[in-house]
Amino acid sequence: MPEERKTLGQRMHEYFPVTRRDALITIGILGLATVVCTPLRLAGTTTGFAFPVFVLAVLLISRLTAGYFYGIVAAVLGVVCVNFAFTYPFLAFNFTIDGYPLTFLTLLTVSIFTSALTTKMKKWEAVRADAEKERMRSNLLRSISHDIRTPLTSIIGSASAILDNPDLPKEQQKEMLENVREEGQWLIRVVENLLSITRMGGETELVKEEEVAEDVLAAAARAFRKRFPGIAISVRAPEDPLLVPMDPILIVQVLNNLLENAVLHGGTTTAVRLSVTREGDSARFSVADNGQGIPVNVLPRLFDGTLKHNETNAGDGKRNMGLGLSVCRAIVKAHGGHLNARNLERGAEFCFTLPLTKEESA
Repeated sequence: MPEERKTLGQRMHEYFPVTRRDALITIGILGLATVVCTPLRLAGTTTGFAFPVFVLAVLLISRLTAGYFYGIVAAVLGVVCVNFAFTYPFLAFNFTIDGYPLTFLTLLTVSIFTSALTTKMKKWEAVRADAEKERMRSNLLRSISHDIRTPLTSIIGSASAILDNPDLPKEQQKEMLENVREEGQWLIRVVENLLSITRMGGETELVKEEEVAEDVLAAAARAFRKRFPGIAISVRAPEDPLLVPMDPILIVQVLNNLLENAVLHGGTTTAVRLSVTREGDSARFSVADNGQGIPVNVLPRLFDGTLKHNETNAGDGKRNMGLGLSVCRAIVKAHGGHLNARNLERGAEFCFTLPLTKEESA
C-alpha cells in the first residue's frame, strides 16, 4: 500500500506540478491578456475580441507550463474574467448568457489538449536526451577500452622483452623504457578523463566559482611544458583580470586535452598558442597550433566520440582524438558553453566559450 500511494503521488506531481515559475507565467500571461482587452472594452469593441485573446492566453500558458494544473486554472480564470470584465453587463457575473458553457468547454479543451501535447513532447525530449547520453556513453566506453588495452599491451611487451632478454643493448632497453613511460603517461590522461566524467556525473549541477582566466591558462601551460618540453607555447590573456564562473579542475582538463591533441594529432606541430578573450557576455578560450590541420572528413565528427583511431593524423593507431574531445564537449556543455574547431591557413584552432556573470559581461 505505501508503495502504491507513493506511485500515485509521483503521478500527481508529474501531471499537476505546482511551481513558482509556472505560477508567475500564468499570472503574467493572464494579466497581459486583461491589459490588452481593457482598452477594447473602454472603446466598446470587446465583443468578439476578448474570447480569442483569452483562448490564446490559455494556449500559451498550457504550452509554457508543466503538466495540466496551470492550464486548467487558466481556463477557469479566463472564463471568469471574460464573463465578469468583458461581457455586458460589465463588472458583474452573468452565467445565463447563451454560449457560456461552450466558452468554458472551449478554453478547457484548449488547455487539456495543449498540456497533453506539451507533456508528451517533454517526455519525448527526455527519452531522446537519454538515448543521446547512452550513445555517447557507448562511444566513450568503446574508445576507452582501446585507449587502455593498447598502451597496456605495449607496456607488457616492452617489460617482457627487457626481462626475458637481459643482454639487450642499453640503448634498446632505454628506448623500451621510454616507451613504457610514454604509454604510462597516456594511461594517466585516460584516467583523468574518466575522473572528469565522474566529476560531472549525478543529478547535481556543477559547483562553479569565479576564477581568473589567466590563472587557469597558466596552470594548463605549466602542465603542457612538463609534458612536451620541446614544443613552444605562448599564452595571451587580457590585461584586466577576467573572472569566469567555472569548475577550474574541469576547465584545466579541457585545455590539457586540447593542447595534447594539438601536438599528438597536429603531425608537424612545433608551437601552440593558448589565449582567452572577452566576447560580449562570454569568455572565449582558444588553442591554436601550426601543425597539419584537421582532415576535412573528420571535422563534422570531432566531438561525437565516433572517430576511429586510424582517422587522425597520429597514424600510430595508439592515440584517440575522439575520446578527449568528447569529454571536452561534455565539460564545456555542462558549463553552458560551446566548443568548436576550424582549420587555419596553417594548423588548426579549437575554441570554446563560457558565459560570464552579468557583472563581468557589462
